[in-house]
Amino acid sequence: MRPPLLITMHGHDNVAIVANDGGLPAGTVLPSGLTLVDKVPQGHKVALVDLKAGDEVRRYDVPIGRAAKDIPAGSWVHERLLQMPEARSLDGLPKATVKPAPAGPLTGYTFEGYRNADGSVGTRNILAITTTVQCVAGVLDFAVKRIKAELLPKYPNVDDVVGLEHSYGCGVAIDAPDAVIPIRTLRNISRNPNFGGEVMVVSLGCEKLQPERLLPPGTFAIVDERQEPEPLDVVCLQDEAHIGFMSMIDDIMATAERHLQKLNARQRETVPASELVVGVQCGGSDAFSGVTANPAVGFCTDLLVRAGATVMFSENTEVRDGIAQLTARATTPEVADAMIREMAWYDAYLKRGSVDRSANTTPGNKAGGLSNIVEKAMGSIVKSGSAPISGVLSPGEKLQQKGLVYAATPASDFICGTLQLAAGMNLHVFTTGRGTPYGLAECPVIKVATRSELARRWHDLMDVNAGRIADGEATIEDVGWELFRLMLDVASGRKRTWAEQWKLHNALVLFNPAPVT
Repeated sequence: MRPPLLITMHGHDNVAIVANDGGLPAGTVLPSGLTLVDKVPQGHKVALVDLKAGDEVRRYDVPIGRAAKDIPAGSWVHERLLQMPEARSLDGLPKATVKPAPAGPLTGYTFEGYRNADGSVGTRNILAITTTVQCVAGVLDFAVKRIKAELLPKYPNVDDVVGLEHSYGCGVAIDAPDAVIPIRTLRNISRNPNFGGEVMVVSLGCEKLQPERLLPPGTFAIVDERQEPEPLDVVCLQDEAHIGFMSMIDDIMATAERHLQKLNARQRETVPASELVVGVQCGGSDAFSGVTANPAVGFCTDLLVRAGATVMFSENTEVRDGIAQLTARATTPEVADAMIREMAWYDAYLKRGSVDRSANTTPGNKAGGLSNIVEKAMGSIVKSGSAPISGVLSPGEKLQQKGLVYAATPASDFICGTLQLAAGMNLHVFTTGRGTPYGLAECPVIKVATRSELARRWHDLMDVNAGRIADGEATIEDVGWELFRLMLDVASGRKRTWAEQWKLHNALVLFNPAPVT
């Protein structure tokens, strides 16, 4: 049996987490000589000193709450013993005050990608079929299954065919001010670099979101200014030429084959690592997320930024309580102001729905040792590493720059992933401690386990085991470099993630704050 192992994040912390598989029983004598008063589950906190009612409980050298009653040293400190602090005001925040010494460039790293006409680079060569409305989803699903079975084998350079299905397009207040968010999200997903600029649309015909509104002329880059924009390639199910269901399917398949022929002619070429556009995210988080996986991702984020790549971190409610740390890292006061505007907008959005920020932590988060959103936020923001934050994206917007970017999204896994796809993500990193079979059809997803026990149980779902950091078998830097090299292999198609091998993916989920009619 392993000796008791506790992890403290900062010398000023008055709690530590238990790292041992299965936790530790009451009566365990810790290396410091302290004896556990309670049985403490793995990932949960132990009071290192006597805490009086009202005392600050500190982890990451940040107050994550106040003791609701006296807590003797050696006790299990859980959410029922903590009073959560109020959210940090968005007034008076530090702006662009952290000025780290410039990190040297990281050169010589490349991958094999697909260069697009607009200059972007794909890591996969996928035919994406855009939809204007949920009504066509069943027909498109039937057609995609036939395309994969009958057509895709003829085009070996094409990786996959995906239907960009969603629940939007009709029955919504499409002219409401916030309707711009789901519409531009769908538009920009169709422009994702993994789709090679080939666009086909399946429409019903009577929906509010007509194809020309979703993808107006000029949506896609024209390399030659003398070239006229190509008309949209639309299959409209209500077209009078369709006599019966199978004629709709035949039309979709014939249209898809034209695009498959073009995509099949594409070849990978060597491109610099600066062409990576990486989205980082966590889900099913636990107390180890901020100890192992997320710090390793943060170290890798710094490597990517040094290599000239773009990295997006997100999840408004999961960084809201660390906003002062983030605005301080902004490259300019204007970038800090943009971040504050996104947080204020989201605060107002939650208030309209009568939702408190404490609703973010799930039962699984709490079972994994995260007592509240403050503690969760501290572990979440470390995915962003230490590089300056050079830009901010509103939901559904497309990236226009490189470096470290805050892409404002809700914390919901699939809304966040959907919005990062719209921004132009060509590779995704997802950390988990409780475990989630998250995947995206549109983009490779590298899964990072926070704990070795999860990596062992889900050995054919997790791509990287960051739990080795807590086990003392690897450093944060070791796992960060491992992840960086794996990204280049996955981006090149030399390796497939477990989610790709099992073809695990969930539906796209649009963020739609506009009212339903």
